[in-house]
Amino acid sequence: MEEIQVNPFIPMALLSLLLLLSITRIFLKSSSKKKLPPSPPKLPIIGNLHQLGSSLPHRSLHSLAKKHGPLMLLHFGSVPVLIRRRCLLRETSLTVSSAEFAREIMVTHDTTFANRPRFKAMMKLVYGCRDVAFLPYGEYWRRLRSIVVLQLLSNKRVQSYSAIREEEAALIVKKVLETSGNTAVDLSAMFESFSNDVIGRSAFGGKLSDSENGKKFLEAMADLMKLLGIIDIGDFIAWLGWIGRVNGFDRRLDDTAKRIDLVLESVIQERMLEKKGVKEESGEHFVDILLDIYNHTTLDVSIDRDSLKAIILDVFVGGTDTISTAMEWTMSELLRHPIVMEKLQLEVRGIVKQNLEITDDDLQKMHYLKAVIKEAMRLHPPVPLLVPRLASKDVQVKGFDISAGTIVMINAWAIGRDPVSWGEPETFMPERFLNSSIDFKGLDFELIPFGGGRRGCPGITLASAGMELLLADLLQKFDWNLAKGVEPKDLDMSESPGMTVHRVVPLVALASPAT
Repeated sequence: MEEIQVNPFIPMALLSLLLLLSITRIFLKSSSKKKLPPSPPKLPIIGNLHQLGSSLPHRSLHSLAKKHGPLMLLHFGSVPVLIRRRCLLRETSLTVSSAEFAREIMVTHDTTFANRPRFKAMMKLVYGCRDVAFLPYGEYWRRLRSIVVLQLLSNKRVQSYSAIREEEAALIVKKVLETSGNTAVDLSAMFESFSNDVIGRSAFGGKLSDSENGKKFLEAMADLMKLLGIIDIGDFIAWLGWIGRVNGFDRRLDDTAKRIDLVLESVIQERMLEKKGVKEESGEHFVDILLDIYNHTTLDVSIDRDSLKAIILDVFVGGTDTISTAMEWTMSELLRHPIVMEKLQLEVRGIVKQNLEITDDDLQKMHYLKAVIKEAMRLHPPVPLLVPRLASKDVQVKGFDISAGTIVMINAWAIGRDPVSWGEPETFMPERFLNSSIDFKGLDFELIPFGGGRRGCPGITLASAGMELLLADLLQKFDWNLAKGVEPKDLDMSESPGMTVHRVVPLVALASPAT
């Protein structure tokens, strides 16, 4: 009888399979003993990915939270994966839709949730997450963040940029005067121009819009913000990563990253040539400070070329798109609520006479202006889903067990509409802030458009200064109306998808010089 030959790898494969099944069973059994947050029903393979929505996930998550609660566990893919060399677990995401749970994540367990997940788009577009926003939490991150804050975003620095803000605001006023009358003013474009030029001059020493390279950079930046807002299924289900190659997502990432890199490399080389052989005051512009660090001439930290570009990109992203978006939504709400606009104009014009320029001291007295901006940011946070966080270890949040490797998405848009924190949450009512100490500086978790805790945005002071000045200028010097035939209640407030959420339709209005 012929002897049967058995492939020696078959027993090993069977043994490995049995071991895998045993580990999975043990893990599932141990997981069943945990108290997990509520979770909506999920589909095989994709889990809850289909419930995020393809374009405006902050709205989809808000709807789910109404059914399942403010702390909700979502499953992104149903195949167990290995996370951070620990054990087999499912790729999960925790969504936060209330101030109470946001405080738990950002304060009580801040260090546990201080890291960032690394998605494909972030890795491609932001130089392998070498920037301050996405860099892993640790000593190196703390040093880089302190440089950004001290050299660009401190109160002293922000005050030193006041002349730049005033000059750029005056240019916007001049443009409005030239187009006032029967011609509609494209406020969306003007807000974008203002924020780009203020940050360009403050950080880089010049306007990007003045050069061909700069214009290409601004175009690439618009694409970057859209791509960062796209949920790529390959980030959660690895074996479906090929979809990004088929639908063109990977190609768009590569193209945008290449365009951004070409411009940033050009900016760096130009600044290095300008500085070569010329004695300048160190730190005149933020790029100069970074170049000094890159050349190891100042400060006790070193950065490589890609890190240099990533930080420059960080400063520009954080200081332009979010500011212009916030002004766009604030003015949209004012045009929808003429009574609020009239009340605000009375305040501004009462503090500053028509022919005088607005000073920082004047702005400090404009309490209703600050209330209007807060209310607009409550309803329209520029980044509705804050930059996601990652649990670095197993932790309990208000009695719920959260596993290491869980992605945390904080829905600032939903928190701003939470009836537990806000009366009449869907109503634009700035008066709610007049006798309230609530602010958006990261300490009041009912209002967190800039985040909070260690990973909160450090540019709040810079953003507020620019927004307050330009809005006050426009309301002091002009009366505003929608185009003829458009009623305030009919103004299109549709949102455009992306990491930063703009209006779908640019905001246009008719301006007439105040009398």
